[in-house]
Amino acid sequence: MPNGNQVLLLTLIAGFAACQGDTRPTPDIAGQIEDSAGVRIVEYAGKPEMAAPFQFPAQPRYRHGANPGDYAFQGIIPGRLFPDGSAVVYDALNGELVVLSYDGTTHDVLARRGEGPGDVGYLSALFTLGQDSVMVADSDLARVTHFVAGSVARTLDIRIADGLAVRGIDSSGHLLLITGVLSTGFEEEWLLGHMARYDLDTGTLDTIASFDHMSRAPQGLRWNPIGAAGRVTVTTGQFVYARSDRPEIIWRRPDGSVTQIVRWQAEPPAPLTEDLLAGFEAGFREGNQRANPGASDADIERMTAADMARYHAVLGHPMPLFNTPIGDAEGRIWLPAYLPGGRRVTAPEYTVISADGEWLGTVEAPPRLRILDVAGGLVLGLLRDEMDVESVVVYELVP
Repeated sequence: MPNGNQVLLLTLIAGFAACQGDTRPTPDIAGQIEDSAGVRIVEYAGKPEMAAPFQFPAQPRYRHGANPGDYAFQGIIPGRLFPDGSAVVYDALNGELVVLSYDGTTHDVLARRGEGPGDVGYLSALFTLGQDSVMVADSDLARVTHFVAGSVARTLDIRIADGLAVRGIDSSGHLLLITGVLSTGFEEEWLLGHMARYDLDTGTLDTIASFDHMSRAPQGLRWNPIGAAGRVTVTTGQFVYARSDRPEIIWRRPDGSVTQIVRWQAEPPAPLTEDLLAGFEAGFREGNQRANPGASDADIERMTAADMARYHAVLGHPMPLFNTPIGDAEGRIWLPAYLPGGRRVTAPEYTVISADGEWLGTVEAPPRLRILDVAGGLVLGLLRDEMDVESVVVYELVP
């Protein structure tokens, strides 16, 4: 049961919302407690059905990729906003790191594919550390490169972290990583993954926590593409973990200690149908193109058909409750509604939860938009048109 201070906190939150003229429904909080270890636990009775206090406007602040003279994007993966609203994105198929101006009218190529100083291989993550300051994690070259004002300021070897994927940076400048290698054929109900912290100054790598990484595939399958999985993001220097079959989110400090848990009640997940398999096919095709840049269209189609042939047996299995969470610069968590497929999949809506566990509600995303970053009231996204041409867009969230 909540103690007196916690009941007072809930009352103050409700009173503040009333003073602000917020007419949205108040989430039904079943309980809010702090256990003996100081972990804050927030539980909701059901899943609150309410709109978030902000939304996307009808038109973006800017769009780059659809106009004459724009950069011709082919396969955007990570992207980040700068404080002034300009952006940096990595195009995996072109092998280039591209910076866009604050109004989206111009672009510069910051780095190209190669192995020399200032070159990039395959970027698994990138971060903006201030205006014109970018740090990129390169899984192909096993290094981290820090660019400042268009030049290389620092390059560090991270081969000691082989098999781990960079997810963020903590307040001390340490890299926060998780298990990045997918395994098959394991006998346990769940394959464990690990969270780790890497000190860029000393080269020390510390494993700080384990988590449920992958669920075992049904009999006869090497891997279940709609199976439950552990999803990890980083926001404001903390790990945030969610298992896609559980309505629960867990926050961890960089030392591994848990600070907050949010739980809610969820409806049974929908089963996979034939119609939804189209999302898998598009995702497999894009993955094969990215992994085999020199392959012919016919070879790509053969690879994709072979991938698809292995997974029809999972029809009828329940789909995950959500896709990989996105942590924004304000500490909020954006939970994308789940649809099957690869990186091409765009979520129709996002559930947003604040840094202190308050259920903010759902946000409907523009059609064919995939969110890359949220910071300073802006949303950076990848937008595909009807011809599958990629553009970078920046939206300004409005009340």
